[in-house]
Amino acid sequence: MIEIKKGIPLIDQHDENGFYAGKFGGSYVPETLKKPIEDLTIAFEKLRYDESFLKERDYYFKNFIGTPTPFIKLENLTKHLGGANIWCKLVSKATGGAHKVYNATVHSLLAKRLGKKYIVGDTGAGYAGKMLSMAAAKFNLKCKIFMGTKDISRQAINCFSMKSFGAEIVPVDSGSKTLVDAVSECIRYWVANCDTTHMAIGSTVGPNIFIKICAWSTAQISKELKSQLISYFGSVPKKLKLLNCVGGGSSAAGFFNEFIDDENIELIGIEAGGPENGKHAAPLTNNCKIGVLHGAAQYVLQNSEGQIEETESIAAGLDYPGVSPLHCFLKEAGRARYTSASDEEALEAFKLVSRLEGFVSPSLEPSHAFAEAIKIAPKLSKDTILVVNSCGESSKDHNIIAEKLGYKL
Repeated sequence: MIEIKKGIPLIDQHDENGFYAGKFGGSYVPETLKKPIEDLTIAFEKLRYDESFLKERDYYFKNFIGTPTPFIKLENLTKHLGGANIWCKLVSKATGGAHKVYNATVHSLLAKRLGKKYIVGDTGAGYAGKMLSMAAAKFNLKCKIFMGTKDISRQAINCFSMKSFGAEIVPVDSGSKTLVDAVSECIRYWVANCDTTHMAIGSTVGPNIFIKICAWSTAQISKELKSQLISYFGSVPKKLKLLNCVGGGSSAAGFFNEFIDDENIELIGIEAGGPENGKHAAPLTNNCKIGVLHGAAQYVLQNSEGQIEETESIAAGLDYPGVSPLHCFLKEAGRARYTSASDEEALEAFKLVSRLEGFVSPSLEPSHAFAEAIKIAPKLSKDTILVVNSCGESSKDHNIIAEKLGYKL
């Protein structure tokens, strides 16, 4: 049985080669990237303890992102379902509407510290691209965003935002034309331009250093939540369950971070179960094999020959064949439980939560987590506290939702 080392941050639970549990993660990169990654690793490991950098980060978290984000009880949903009390960490109220802004801000600050004038990133749901282009504008960096053409079509609202912030969107028309292909093209671009350009991978995927930077950034979510729980309840509740959607896994890594050591708290990750055609984006739930994707070993959807399988999900931000090595590690250690919700369940959850709790209105990604809350809440005692991370707001998905529900905009 793999053990989690108590008192050690989740991102530091790896060995000297960057592997979690000895087999997840690492840095499978071409020779040309070893030096840039080594330089970035040295810089980040120094800056994460540097008082001036931390002061700068905290300033922009408060005055640019707008932290802390709200923590509210969903009284109408709780009454409707019965059973457990349902609460929400409303991360969607951060500047830009999603958790991706934490990672984008930190990467932009790193780029400035490293003397880079250009920054590139990937996006699926459009939020990582929107936030990076927003942060790049704030910190006077020139920005390119790689995005699959399928996602460009279904996430037009966020594409408009990226362009309005001055970013160049680079369409990716290969493969499934979604997030997995956008990440691949973004990394290829950085290989050729790493001397002048900083890369911000949009989730806790990729070579080890990018996983660490992203999860270190989003850990702000659980730091806030822990303080808010203590403020409201007097202490962290004993019967506490944290629910978060999982695609690449950045919001869930941040949401779980401060609670890893407390084994009384159940951590639940919800993947994309996909439509009724059998396709999905849920490697943890479906016991997929370990493979290497985007420079890291992880559970990944693949065929009998080891080739990456195409995924399908109504939620563009979850439409990814792999998953963060951090979540592979948490599953292997038995510290987190992973399940999935179908497209239909996510849509139904969106409808119910929006109707009962209009202030929340989750995007399709966290709607998967709400779907799980809706399933389990009625079966639990009233002294159980469920907290769902609503990590994105629904405006980007209005066209998709309207079409699925038969509405005309």
